[in-house]
Amino acid sequence: MEIRWLEDFIALAKTRHFSRAADEQNVTQPTFSRRIKLLEEEMRVTLIDRNTLPLSLTPAGEVFLQSAELITRQLRDTKERCQEIRKQEESQVRFVTTQTLFLSFYKEVIEPFCESIEMDLDINMKSSSWLGIDFVNSLMDQQCDIMLCYWHPAINFIRALDDEQYEHLVIAEETLIPYSATDTTGAPKFTLPGAKRKPLPYIGYYENSFLQPVIHHHLQRQREIPQLQTLSENYHSVSIKAMVKEGYGIGWIPKRLMLDTLNYGKVALAGEENWNIPLEIRLYRSRFNQNPNLNQFWQALKDKMAHNSPH
Repeated sequence: MEIRWLEDFIALAKTRHFSRAADEQNVTQPTFSRRIKLLEEEMRVTLIDRNTLPLSLTPAGEVFLQSAELITRQLRDTKERCQEIRKQEESQVRFVTTQTLFLSFYKEVIEPFCESIEMDLDINMKSSSWLGIDFVNSLMDQQCDIMLCYWHPAINFIRALDDEQYEHLVIAEETLIPYSATDTTGAPKFTLPGAKRKPLPYIGYYENSFLQPVIHHHLQRQREIPQLQTLSENYHSVSIKAMVKEGYGIGWIPKRLMLDTLNYGKVALAGEENWNIPLEIRLYRSRFNQNPNLNQFWQALKDKMAHNSPH
């Protein structure tokens, strides 16, 4: 049974005339009559008394009319709700970022900004466990609208977004800093560059993360070769932070993520300023994404950055 047969029957019950009902349904009368006949065959009962003028419904037709009106009304309401959901989903701004940036930057900067412009971002929390390339693929495959990430020339996989199809905003500066737990005197337990005879225990990142290629690139360009012995590798700065705090070794951690712990004196800088690594925090989007909420968010952020920039 087709839904349009129900709509045909309701139109016929209202007009009590095949020709007028056919006009109302924008079909020819023969087609309309055939569909009513198919409906009766499907129900295995006569619904229309064709011997009366105007036409009338049989007792079975009266019962069927109530159900037909209920079904079409429910279907119409359901369709409207589904369309509302579709429009809402299309207008939502789908957002992905790393666990570190979610904890150290999104909650502090992006979330308050969204509240100021009365906009909700649809945050994909699963992205906190992604590899670095997964973020780039998500944006390229249109699985997200905005990607918040670290940027450094050494992060090779992010170069795919240098294409003119994509644009970015540099919304903050960040610094990767080597930290160590403190000893009883408040001095760092481990200090760069370390010694060959006693290399420093190093808590690093996996190669396919955002930050490991950055650290590797920077250390290769130092005059003094750091003497490091890898103790463990991790995807998340939070994990490295926890191990550094417990005194297991030295680790490079974004400054924003370490401020609270540094203020309590549990950790200290593990090297001079030359061991620090500058980073950018960027937002990326596709220029061809016409999500109106995304465009509103992007323009509002650009306006805020322009207003806050020194003249």
